[in-house]
Amino acid sequence: MHVLPDGRLLISSKPGTMQIVNTSGKIVKNITGFPEVQFQGQGGLLDINIDPEFTKNRMVYWTYAQPGEGAALAVAKGKLSADETKLEDVKVIFEASPRYKGSGQFGSRIVFDKNGNLFVSSGDRNAKDIRVKAQDLSATTGKIIHITKEGKPVSDNPFVGKADAKPEIYALGFRNPDGLAINPLTGDLWESEFGPRGGDEINLIKSGANYGWPYVTYGIEYSGEKVYDGIQQKEGTVQPVYYWDPVISPGCMMFYTGNIAEWKNNLFVGALSGLHVIRLVIKDNKVVGEERLLADKNERWRCIATGKNGAIYAATDNGNLYKIAKR
Repeated sequence: MHVLPDGRLLISSKPGTMQIVNTSGKIVKNITGFPEVQFQGQGGLLDINIDPEFTKNRMVYWTYAQPGEGAALAVAKGKLSADETKLEDVKVIFEASPRYKGSGQFGSRIVFDKNGNLFVSSGDRNAKDIRVKAQDLSATTGKIIHITKEGKPVSDNPFVGKADAKPEIYALGFRNPDGLAINPLTGDLWESEFGPRGGDEINLIKSGANYGWPYVTYGIEYSGEKVYDGIQQKEGTVQPVYYWDPVISPGCMMFYTGNIAEWKNNLFVGALSGLHVIRLVIKDNKVVGEERLLADKNERWRCIATGKNGAIYAATDNGNLYKIAKR
């Protein structure tokens, strides 16, 4: 979900369409024109964002599970038509590699940096025979990717010019990075990690840093077995800012920038298995407080955004859209 300049909400649907929804919750436009998606498992149409200069160029960006000889996370862009019913001049600008036959853990989120380039989170694709690629610089699975609007590597990426390394890589060692947001106070990039059993994380992302997965984790396999050597720290890897055990399954996150003063610049995380929305108070890049909201709704929280009117809008796997506003 992304908030349009006029305050309406642009919301993706997993089978491969988008809707524009007004702040009363009514669908006012259905948008078509997307490439075919692999609508299976955790795959489908995933995140969306708009160009920082959308009012001039009407460009929309999205990630999706791209079908083919094995599926891949892909990033595409297209121009929203004048009547807001279709995307035109659609172009795929990035495809994660390697492709893989499974349908799990694509990621993924898109945010724009201050220069108008894209950060894209790419999942490890879940299975044991590919998740080790999260540590492989010749693969773009299990990574944070940093690309231009044309899909080219950003020139100062940390692995540009390094032999056998994909120049699009910004950071490595991620399982399923389902949340990505930039702190409005500092400009820092933060990520929420859908970890294994007992290993969900909040990470502060630094250029060239290694976040350890799958060899370093606070979690265990769903079976109860250790993940490889079962270690939580290793030289050369970055520790999470915060982690949950038991897990909450973070499905989205954002820094709140609205008009509820008590919540200003707090980090909100939508929990899937946790069935609530989490408010985290951040001070000096540490979590100093946690509050759990809306647990009585019994919903899996999938996307969240600050509206132009200062309210929080959050959508769930049941297809419900919630508005949380100042009294």
